[in-house]
Amino acid sequence: LNREGIQVARCTVERLMRAMGLEGAVRGRKVKTTIAAESADRPADLVSRDFTANRPNELWVADLTYVATGRGCVFVAFVIDVFARTIVGWRASGSLRTDLALDALEQALYARPDKDRLVHHSDRGVQYLSIRYTERLAEAGIEPSVGSVGDSYDNALAESVIGLYKTE
Repeated sequence: LNREGIQVARCTVERLMRAMGLEGAVRGRKVKTTIAAESADRPADLVSRDFTANRPNELWVADLTYVATGRGCVFVAFVIDVFARTIVGWRASGSLRTDLALDALEQALYARPDKDRLVHHSDRGVQYLSIRYTERLAEAGIEPSVGSVGDSYDNALAESVIGLYKTE
């Protein structure tokens, strides 16, 4: 309204929106999607919070989240190319099974066939440390990298993209 020349206070807009039952976009996490696999061997953290890449397919980051719908939660997994800041693979599912993350990885592998010296970085969720997922990374010649426990900064780029996705 202010851009259109109509002077209005923020509190007035808040009051009117509340009266109409409207809310602004709220960012935040309510459902725990990362459950660390305590007994699993973990790859090293090859990224060390340096989310830069000099070429496409040098570094991919992966994470998953939930989206609340009228019928419950839908979980969405993403694989993001750090160089292009582009989602190269994604998948949605009603469950947090390994297939969710694995299907997103398969889409990324199909979309980006040239993967010379690629590092795949994720959090310590059981989906990313599962035997099937780590074997698929090895088959594709991709070096796994995993951040530390409970620290969103270790996968900050993926968390940022997910935050934008959920806000939109």
